[in-house]
Parts: sequence; C-alpha cells; structure tokens
Amino acid sequence: MALTASNPFASNKKAPDFKLLNTLTETYVSLQESKGSKGTLILFICNHCPYVIHINEFLVKLANEYQAKGINFIAISSNDIVNYPQDSPDKMKELALEVGYPFPYLYDETQEVAKAYDAACTPDIFLFDKNLNIHYHGQLDDSRPGNSIPVSGKDLKNAMNLLLEEQAYTGKELPSMGCGIKWK
Repeated sequence: MALTASNPFASNKKAPDFKLLNTLTETYVSLQESKGSKGTLILFICNHCPYVIHINEFLVKLANEYQAKGINFIAISSNDIVNYPQDSPDKMKELALEVGYPFPYLYDETQEVAKAYDAACTPDIFLFDKNLNIHYHGQLDDSRPGNSIPVSGKDLKNAMNLLLEEQAYTGKELPSMGCGIKWK
C-alpha cells in the first residue's frame, strides 16, 4: 500500500453534483437529496484500506453526533472492483451493515465523481456548507495505523464546529493521507 495524500481543492469550489447507487438501499441517490441542512461531509473511502479501517468505528460515532446537528455524511467508494473485488457494491453493503454506517455508502462505478472532486486517496474528506460551498478539505486528525496516536477527529471536528457556528475555517488544512484510489 502506497501512502497517498489528498490533492488541493480550490477554496471557492462548490460540491460537484452526482447521482450514485446507495449500496445499502440499492437505490440511486443524488447529492441534492442527501445534503444536510447545515452542511454535508463527503468521504471517499473503501472497504480494504487500512487507513479507512483504522477510523471506521470513529466515523460512525462522529456521524451519529453531527448528523443530529444538521451535517449529513455521505461515503463514496470509487475503486476499480475488477482488480479489487473486496470493494464491490455487495461487499460495501456487507461492511456498512457490519460497522453500522448511519449514512449512505455510494458506489461510483464510472469513477466520474471521484474525478470531479479530484479525490486521490481513501479517506479523502470534503466538508461543504449548507449551500455546498467548500468549508474544509483535509485530514480527520494526526492518527494513522501504527503511529499510536488515538483517533480523535480533532481537525475535522474543529472544522464542523466552526461550520455550525457559521464561522469560516481559517486554520491550516493538512492533507488527508491513505491508500490511493484504485483507478481503472
């Protein structure tokens, strides 16, 4: 596994729209249908990445806390499933049910959504305001598999709290780090 950093995301960019398969409900959902009243967190993740596995339980707790405050979470997997069958929609659904994702886990079969966001790694984290303008793009926190730093979500939580207070994020955005998206 090669460690990959997220790409920069323009500070004035809006969330690109999409309509993708929700592997939990087996229906197609759009960004407009899934966005939150106060904000929307879009996570590019996958099933097999150790960096995602490292934060999965925390993501569930974080989503349960912040979705109640109006920030909806949306997870998207864009990996090539021919070479990585563990990331196929049926396996995505299995994992989402096993971990207890309280948010949709969408499959980006064409990888067009990942390209529209310029997503590079899993996890790649994008936080948008209620109007789908970018608020924060960066790491969850300093924890990584094997570095003994506990998962706290401090960087993302700070950005979400500022969003809820309707304040701009002015801190340094450290890139998210993880496995590279598996392109076709």
